[in-house]
Amino acid sequence: MNPLQKLNQLGQSVWYDNIERSMLNVDGELAKLIKEDDLRGVTSNPAIYDKAIRSSSAYDADIKELQKSFNSPSDIFFELAVKDIQMACDLFMPVYQATNSLDGYVSLEVSPDLAHDVVGTIQEAKLLWNKINRKNAMIKVPATIEGIEAMSHLISEGININVTLIFSIKRYLRVIEGYISGLEKRVSAGKPINHIASVASFFISRIDAAIDPMLAENGKALQGKVAIANAQKAYQHFLEHYGEKRFKDLQAKGAKPQRLLWASTGTKNPEYSDVLYMDSLIGTETVNTVPPATYDAFRDHGTAKLTIMDNMADVDGILEQLDSLGVSLEDVTKKLEREGIAQFETAFNAMMDTINEKLLTL
Repeated sequence: MNPLQKLNQLGQSVWYDNIERSMLNVDGELAKLIKEDDLRGVTSNPAIYDKAIRSSSAYDADIKELQKSFNSPSDIFFELAVKDIQMACDLFMPVYQATNSLDGYVSLEVSPDLAHDVVGTIQEAKLLWNKINRKNAMIKVPATIEGIEAMSHLISEGININVTLIFSIKRYLRVIEGYISGLEKRVSAGKPINHIASVASFFISRIDAAIDPMLAENGKALQGKVAIANAQKAYQHFLEHYGEKRFKDLQAKGAKPQRLLWASTGTKNPEYSDVLYMDSLIGTETVNTVPPATYDAFRDHGTAKLTIMDNMADVDGILEQLDSLGVSLEDVTKKLEREGIAQFETAFNAMMDTINEKLLTL
């Protein structure tokens, strides 16, 4: 049994932060990862799709055919992506069934230009959900203030949601409230909640990448520790809020906790272990969505043991020390959210250019 397989036994589900058409054959790479590593899900985003469509000819035939029916490169992209998500969902359906709908999910993100548009996000999320037409799909919605409002409404309509780009504890608490409120609204309407699944994608390595340079002179002892402490603090809130009576009442009606999903777990600093953010955040009722290089590294030399509660008593001290050095984690996380949305917009626009180029040459 390799370390990836062991994580699932410890209560942490491993998802793959990558998708590309050539992976999705019934005997292709994704099927192999499911069989050999007990892979439990897949996430995608505009940056992943920009790379996939730009570097692969696997989409060319569909692009050529789709231009007969669609004029917009955005419409063509979502047709391509929906087909991918459907294929991946079908490969994961046995996982979905074997885990009693805990895992086996595949995520597709709404357009990044909708990050501050409640109505637009709801409309596009519902459109994509209906197009994919798979009960083990998830629609990704950014955790902006507007995105959380949209997420809560979509949960109330019975749609599986991956709420993403969470960097701060303050924002995560709003996500928890939005999720639980959405479930309560659905219960009040007399509708079932036992089939709804959701994850809260909490970003890790980008925080250290942003903060470590600020600590170069006076705070070297904190370098490489803030992102993990921030995630541990989020996990404390997860345990607290999903252990309270308010959620337990929903759980009695079939509700599932909105699990924390660790995102951005590839190590950006070459001086750190290439599996630092996997080794350090292994906990029950969590998910880790892993980019390919980190996935391979953890399979090779990761350590599968419960670690998320390690040094938990030091978490508040680390965050207080950071504040005493004049570094505002809240300001950093706000900036990271803005940058994250901008990066996805840039990737999405680059992908539109790629599709336009292919439309001219195919």
